[in-house]
Amino acid sequence: MRFATSLHFGVIAVAVAVAVSAGPARPQDTDDSLRLYTVHISRTPLHHWSGNGVFLGGGIIITAAHIAASAMSKKPLVEIAGKNLSAEVLRQGDLNDVDLAILSIDESQLPVSLALRRMPPCQEPLWVGEPVIVATPEGVARSYIMSPQLLPPGVPDKLQTVIPYAPETGNSGSGVFAANKKCLLGIISQKISRDPIRQKNALEIGETYDVAKYFVPASTIADFIPPGVRF
Repeated sequence: MRFATSLHFGVIAVAVAVAVSAGPARPQDTDDSLRLYTVHISRTPLHHWSGNGVFLGGGIIITAAHIAASAMSKKPLVEIAGKNLSAEVLRQGDLNDVDLAILSIDESQLPVSLALRRMPPCQEPLWVGEPVIVATPEGVARSYIMSPQLLPPGVPDKLQTVIPYAPETGNSGSGVFAANKKCLLGIISQKISRDPIRQKNALEIGETYDVAKYFVPASTIADFIPPGVRF
């Protein structure tokens, strides 16, 4: 069984969705507005490598632990609202335990329109089939909570919160948002792949293919945020 972490990221781009109609917002407009909360995390000085993260508010950024660890060699740099801001690591997890990291940036450097925004972790339990939106600075994609019963045998219990694998649904550090309410359901951590079936004669049937993307759920995020951190 192989659990491969996805670390391929796109070019840097930050966009803000703007309503252009006096009527009700279209679903795509609402989805695109989530890009405002997405960031890139890079190394200092700027490097072609970058990962994703989510702005929670109050200068607090959340991302996958292995993204922050990769950027730590030259200190994390958060690209947000067209600026590159140095970040302090408030708490660092681990890919093999809790794949989360909490970063802090100087919120006084942000536009007021962004500094006042908040994106809290969802409080209600997630459910199989629940529609979600995965957002990155490059774009958004719709998906849904996948049943863990569809995962390959042997996947650890802690990797049971998943969405179906699709290239457009973000990579490590991307935010998974509840489609029907404005809150953060999780942070993409790694992809889960199914290996070929091996027969008794050692012959393999089929090829390795990606099945799902595991995300660290909101309940774990809420527990991971250090005491005293406000956003």
